[in-house]
Amino acid sequence: MLAHTRSHSGSSKGSYTTSLAPSLTGEAKLNEVTTLLIKLRHDLRTQLLEPQQRVAILDRLKVYSRDATNADPMFEQEGINTLSEHAFSGKDQTSSREALRCLANAFLLQPKSRQIFVNKGYGPKAAERYKGRRFIPINLDNRDDEFLLGRILFLMTYDTTLNFEDLIKNIHLDESINEAMARHAKAYSKSRKSLPAQADEMALTETCKLIFNILYYYPDLAENFSASIPHIFKILTRIGVLKPPLQAPVNTLINALIPLDLENKKSKHLGINPVFPKFDQNHNIELLIDILHQAITSYKEDDLDHIAAPVLNLIRKIYGFAPDGVRRYMQWLMLPTDADRKKPLGQLDTLSARLLRLSTSPMLPTMRESISALMFELSDNDANKFVHNVGYGFASGFLLSHNIAVPQTASDAFSSPGDTGAPAINPITGQRLDMEEPHDTGPEMTQEEKEREAEKLFVLFERLKKTGVVNVKNPVEHAVEEGRFEELD
Repeated sequence: MLAHTRSHSGSSKGSYTTSLAPSLTGEAKLNEVTTLLIKLRHDLRTQLLEPQQRVAILDRLKVYSRDATNADPMFEQEGINTLSEHAFSGKDQTSSREALRCLANAFLLQPKSRQIFVNKGYGPKAAERYKGRRFIPINLDNRDDEFLLGRILFLMTYDTTLNFEDLIKNIHLDESINEAMARHAKAYSKSRKSLPAQADEMALTETCKLIFNILYYYPDLAENFSASIPHIFKILTRIGVLKPPLQAPVNTLINALIPLDLENKKSKHLGINPVFPKFDQNHNIELLIDILHQAITSYKEDDLDHIAAPVLNLIRKIYGFAPDGVRRYMQWLMLPTDADRKKPLGQLDTLSARLLRLSTSPMLPTMRESISALMFELSDNDANKFVHNVGYGFASGFLLSHNIAVPQTASDAFSSPGDTGAPAINPITGQRLDMEEPHDTGPEMTQEEKEREAEKLFVLFERLKKTGVVNVKNPVEHAVEEGRFEELD
């Protein structure tokens, strides 16, 4: 539901106050909702209500709209039409915003009301209103408009026939959204002593959600929002790593980046790819990897699949088109180093070790696949390099499940011709052999013990052969046939 609950100052000339918690429930609530909508509908024809009276009625409806129970008239055709007229045709801006809040609540609680809004032709009007607001100077009205209209347009991407291609072509909604992102980036400039107010962050969150949903349903429009890419990265840089790291607006900024044309395939007018800024090509990817590292240490493991998977997928996407220098830097940050090999891989608290542990977690079906895929990509999509980097134990499952040829023996992946000075590596665990703890194998078996064990094996093979399940030959019998068996006194 809407988080805005601002009350309005000033006295009301009507009998309705701006109470934030109407006490009416049940049939009494239904009757009052009906009465309030009748008054608003009558006002559309007569314009007899004073602005304060109109605001008071809408404010009361706004509170009722937070619970769909016994508020049906507000979600039906006549109610949506009445609220929409006050939102987009009224001359009083305060009343208009209160009507927008009622609509946003209605669309959230009752999906069927969204199509009513579209059928009445209000979709383009919402885009026009979003386009019409001005971002500079920053003020409460601008924040409210962006938040409310962004929320309404976002909800229109679900379960409606509203065509966003038409809104972009005819009303230039994409330009309005890019302007909004530019305004937010300016709000996070170095000169500001504090971060923007919560209302600004809420508006930013709705704009990011709108970008993501438009491009989810209209991926061919990604180029239209390329101008927002540098602004999003600038905001992420100014925000830094929060605690917890993937709270709003960081999570929505990351989600907005995923469907954008980050590779800059079509948007050549941008010049240097903003993902790899000229002042430091590694800057943005290093920030994203830092956010990922903090996320997997801050959240519970069973929450990571839906919280941290987007930033992981964004890192994978960027690695796919990153220049060689950035790729090498990402490999250095995310693959196990020589220091990691002092223990079996996955046992330390480094980023690579944590990722490897998560890659085998049964609670993370999405994340574990993405982590293994990332490690394979960081290994140049080469099975031998992959096994060398993460050990056969972590690599084998991914390779087999993707029908990728596995090295004939695990040690093949660790053979490096000409590199005779490299320390030997345990191919299964990835640990340096000279760092392994010596195993206590106990005293050597006596001759009598060896003979008893050999006899046990002989009996087991004879029993297995008699079952007829498999065709096996006793090793002793095989040795006799080859003349390798010597009978002792």
